[in-house]
Amino acid sequence: MCGRYFIASDEPGADIAAIVDALNRGKSAGAFKSSGEICPGDTVPVVANSRALNPRPFAMHWGYRGASGGLLFNARSETAAHKPTFRDGMAARRCAVPASWYFEWKQQGSGKIKYAIGEDEPDGMLWLAGIYRLEQSGPAFTILTRNPSPVIALIHNRMPCILPREAVGDWLSTRYDAGEVLQSAVLNIGFRAVQPG
Repeated sequence: MCGRYFIASDEPGADIAAIVDALNRGKSAGAFKSSGEICPGDTVPVVANSRALNPRPFAMHWGYRGASGGLLFNARSETAAHKPTFRDGMAARRCAVPASWYFEWKQQGSGKIKYAIGEDEPDGMLWLAGIYRLEQSGPAFTILTRNPSPVIALIHNRMPCILPREAVGDWLSTRYDAGEVLQSAVLNIGFRAVQPG
């Protein structure tokens, strides 16, 4: 699963800075969280297609509002296309969520250890595969998850679907089947897990 992620304010990659800058110049200025630890319920930057089918940044709320009032902030990628709540998003409303790393907790004895998980590359950035829908309060997204890579399986039994940079455009495009893009996207991704100090 993915219940927290992080956007570094000193992110060395230009992607997050450019996304935040574009949002700050638009209607979303000041209405979203652009750095630090991101939690379900936060409004944050994501990239999705515009009505003209051009990728651009949007500020979206993390988590679909469930029938009971709770937030659906993750969806299983293996079944999302068949679930009424997520089916339309998989078919037509996909987004990519920029992150510096994400957090996972490993049960150890009576406590839990928090791990920060990111790209093998020291200044790499993650693109988390998401889907979104329009709610009364505005657009909301959920992050897709999958079975973990062997490294992450030592910590948790799920992980977010992470897109290589070159697959982000294909993921956003409805010309491509969501399942096929996700299959190709998860192959050559490596991770390192470190305990935050």
